[in-house]
Amino acid sequence: MPLRSPLYSQRSLILTLVALLGAGFLATSLLSYYASRASIRDNIVNTELPLTSDTVYSEIQKDLVRPILISSMMSRDTFMRDWVVNGERDAEQMTRYLNEVMTHYGAYTAFFVSDTSLTYYHAKGVLKQVKATEPRDAWYFRVRDMKDPYEINVDPDLANKDNLTVFINYKVFDYNNRFIGAAGVGLTVDAVIKLIDKYQQHYQRSVYFVDTFGRLVLTGAEGGPQGARAGQPLSELDSMKNLVSQLPKPHSGSYEYSGQGQGHFLNVRFIPELNWYLFVDKLEDGDLSDIRRSLYLNLLICLVVTLTVIALLNRVIKRYQSKIHAQATLDSLTELPNRRGFDLLAAQAMHEAQREPKPLTALLLDLDHFKALNDNYGHLAGDQVLIGFARDLESCLRHSDIVCRWGGEEFIVLLKDTDGETGLMIAEKIRRHVEQQRYAYNGSDLQLTVSIGLTTLQPDDSLHALLSRADHAMYRAKQSGRNRTCVEMPHSSYEPA
Repeated sequence: MPLRSPLYSQRSLILTLVALLGAGFLATSLLSYYASRASIRDNIVNTELPLTSDTVYSEIQKDLVRPILISSMMSRDTFMRDWVVNGERDAEQMTRYLNEVMTHYGAYTAFFVSDTSLTYYHAKGVLKQVKATEPRDAWYFRVRDMKDPYEINVDPDLANKDNLTVFINYKVFDYNNRFIGAAGVGLTVDAVIKLIDKYQQHYQRSVYFVDTFGRLVLTGAEGGPQGARAGQPLSELDSMKNLVSQLPKPHSGSYEYSGQGQGHFLNVRFIPELNWYLFVDKLEDGDLSDIRRSLYLNLLICLVVTLTVIALLNRVIKRYQSKIHAQATLDSLTELPNRRGFDLLAAQAMHEAQREPKPLTALLLDLDHFKALNDNYGHLAGDQVLIGFARDLESCLRHSDIVCRWGGEEFIVLLKDTDGETGLMIAEKIRRHVEQQRYAYNGSDLQLTVSIGLTTLQPDDSLHALLSRADHAMYRAKQSGRNRTCVEMPHSSYEPA
């Protein structure tokens, strides 16, 4: 059976990795998209829209329900009841009272209709006598006969050029709980529409009100869903037919529906003070379009990354192989060449020196009392000193010189194109520099010295012979009291004073 070529195997590996990478990117992007979409939908339905409803309801209580409270206070006002019970003797007293209500509370209009005289009193004066046969006066007789204490309705205001006004009509009783008239205040419809528009602009939602019969009561300036106007039943809107068919009457809660090709989220809340339902409507695409764009962007990034991987994978593998080779020849602590790396560099340096010929000096360095430092301060301190010493050693040498960590606290230096005399000067420079150096560790300044053995390359030397003489010289430096440089040559030795 023929063996597959390395090129074929490498190509298969690349294609397999690219396929796995692309599939992983695609699966991650899709899963992230669907998870984000589900999370956003859940957040909209269960958090955003209910929270918006709560906030709008709070503002409604402040802006729309306030007239109800004013009307309620008017119906219980002792002046109004006493004035009616005493026979409505001075109409100007009632006019001043209503004008005071308008001025003090900032109402658009204030009124009282007496059940005894059927007189319609206003802040501007007596308007008219209400009649059961007059269609415009039907509201009063409806209020008189209803069971609830008040109602909210939208009618033209006779006192204000028939502008549409939201009236709060409150029943007034005497001290014996007998009906004596209806009082209240009003807001212009335009003011309420501006209020709704403010809500819609602030919350980026559609806000409108629906009565208990499913008819739009108030909407913004642009109308309600599908542009529907006040008075239009929701059942007439194509987008809400299915929704309304499930709800004979609107019910508080969260719903979803589709209209004109777009999904909607809807929150419905009953407002008992108004006897209306608050609808807060949000388009689905408003939030989901962002994560769709994010999905498309992620897929584009995945494609670019996958193509880039195809182009760079070979290069990355080669660099990784080179890095592994470099790590095999470097000391992991000091990042200097190790013994294996030194053997390769030293063989080349000796070959060049013997071929030229040029001088080559070898230094073998050993840190003095290093074991005691480890015992006293710990191995982490020893590692810190070794790293610092390696950097100091490099700073005393040329880029062309070879320096390596031979093992433990021993280091080897090969000085290219350097004779013994110059090598001795460099060795002494290193020794003095180390003697003066301090290495900080955990608040302590650690100090060491170094013993150095020096020798030079001879014509017939092997690497073993060269390093053996340097080792002997370093051993003599240790035996002679440490912190010194000793020189050893064939058939001679030198030790500085």
